Amino acid sequence: MATKANISIDQGTSFTTEVLLTDENGDPLDLSAYTANAQIRKTYTSLTSVPFNTSLSNGQVMLSLSANVTGNLEAGRYVYDVVVHDAANTITRVVEGIVTVNPQVTK
Repeated sequence: MATKANISIDQGTSFTTEVLLTDENGDPLDLSAYTANAQIRKTYTSLTSVPFNTSLSNGQVMLSLSANVTGNLEAGRYVYDVVVHDAANTITRVVEGIVTVNPQVTK
């Protein structure tokens, strides 16, 4: 079961957040043989999505979006999730939640 984590993104700004993945002992997972994908969608069934840039390091999944990308998101509520793929292409959803995009004033 994926961890639930809601995030807020300020429209028109660079966004970065980290997700720490740990084992049952609380130690960071070895992600050296993994890749990650993450997307934002308006609803779970939306056909269009906005992909996060992802990178993996020392048990952490880094998610980021450029200011240009966040500037093109309409303010409001979205959903997202993060999946990791191992060398055998086993896919595991590790985190999911709600994204709130806060509107910008200054452009």
